[in-house]
Amino acid sequence: MITESDDASDRRKACRDCGELKPLDDFPRTPRRADGRGTYCKSCYSIRYRKYRERKAAAQGRVIRPRRQLAPGQKWCPACNTAKAASSFPSNRSARDGLAAYCKPCHNAIGKAAKDRLYGSTRDYHLRRRYGLTSADVEAMIEAQGGTCATCAAKPEHVDHDHATGNVRGVLCFNCNQALGNVRDDEMTLHRLARYLRRHAPVVDVRFGSRFEAALDTYLHGPAA
Repeated sequence: MITESDDASDRRKACRDCGELKPLDDFPRTPRRADGRGTYCKSCYSIRYRKYRERKAAAQGRVIRPRRQLAPGQKWCPACNTAKAASSFPSNRSARDGLAAYCKPCHNAIGKAAKDRLYGSTRDYHLRRRYGLTSADVEAMIEAQGGTCATCAAKPEHVDHDHATGNVRGVLCFNCNQALGNVRDDEMTLHRLARYLRRHAPVVDVRFGSRFEAALDTYLHGPAA
């Protein structure tokens, strides 16, 4: 039975199982029927479908695990077999509930295991994804640099690349890599900083006293004040 109304959202229908008069939106869609909705409400349909699955499993010698009853705001992690708060799960926009299937610790552990299995390590995974390199490629670059940072004698730790072209330039220590990032690879800013340090140095550094350096400094910035 369907109650008539001028507003489609107010139309109601009686469920064949529970007999309750419910809005059409409480019934699953069935294009083959005149009203476009099934004869059982969604709650009753779920119960019927569950019983159907149990009968089918029994005929095949299987047992369907009982439905878990979780408190509101909780989600079950199948990896650690624990019910946890929804905030313990990372987000996943493609999932129905907007959350990943595994809790954050299990999600991270499973992801790391997959990266280790497919790429050898998490480091290799990120090197391939970001720069198209392997750990062996990076080690070869460090060896070609003399085993140190490409610009100083510190330990090389970070792959440096041109943010405009994406080309890898070398392997830098943390401080040098951070310095380039802070000035956004601007050569003029770096030159001004070097000039600033020389101007305020208590003792003139003879390494920067060459004719070429003086000519470059004058060309870029004019005569020193």
